[in-house]
Amino acid sequence: AVVARTSGAAAQGAPPGSLATTAMLRRSLQTLASVGARAHAQRAGCVGFQSAFHAPVFGTDERSSAADRVSHSRLAAAVAWRGMSTDITVNSANSGAITAALKTPTADIKYDESNHSVDKPGDPSKRAFTYMVLTGGRVIYASALRLAVLKFLLSMSASADVLALASLEVDLSKIESGQTVTVKWRGKPVFIRRRTEGEIEKEAAVDVASLRDPQADVDRAQNPEWMVLVGVCTHLGCVPISNAGDYNGWFCPCHGSHYDASGRIRKGPAPYNLEVPEYKFMEGDKMVIG
Repeated sequence: AVVARTSGAAAQGAPPGSLATTAMLRRSLQTLASVGARAHAQRAGCVGFQSAFHAPVFGTDERSSAADRVSHSRLAAAVAWRGMSTDITVNSANSGAITAALKTPTADIKYDESNHSVDKPGDPSKRAFTYMVLTGGRVIYASALRLAVLKFLLSMSASADVLALASLEVDLSKIESGQTVTVKWRGKPVFIRRRTEGEIEKEAAVDVASLRDPQADVDRAQNPEWMVLVGVCTHLGCVPISNAGDYNGWFCPCHGSHYDASGRIRKGPAPYNLEVPEYKFMEGDKMVIG
């Protein structure tokens, strides 16, 4: 519009000799305006404006009126500024709808279904596919969550080598009467003693009320002939010596604790009896500890 007014003023008031200069200036301004509009449209993503900007804008088409050319130029600039990617030539299919939308903007969305179809939200023909996609996604999410929980729980369980060390099988047929053997179970020494008849009678006759940690012999042995104890002193964790001490049971050389043949503390600083682990007898003179 500025270019048109400047050119008109120059044509009315300027002498005939300056008409060539005015025309050259007008063409230069037109070229600059067209190049700037195309660059702005390309930066905005409007790749379809190329054909519109190649069309003549001012003075090159004598058959178009000045008002139509100015209106077309303003419309092209406005569309380029809004970043709309379309072709706004006069003969395009959507030029009327675009022109109406630019002149009278509204919040109501109206689709032009003359040259394409529009799928409405909640189309019954699309529900089956939508339900299938949603159900499949939920199944995948549930499976992934289940796998993650299982992996977490399995990581907390004991491994095969740890489970193998949790129990220990001992052959009792090789232990003589009155003999004590020491085996290793879960990193601790375990005393297995095959007691004689005299030792069994002696330990059963002890007055439980006189003991520091009162326990009857029958409560500590599943079979009176066999005594199974964890070989760790209850005082400070030393390993007592078998078949030693004042009571011919176990003696801790660290601080002088004496245990009888039932593993009960009888003398010394130890506060409790020797621990009895979990064990059971199997067929064929076998014992499983743990």
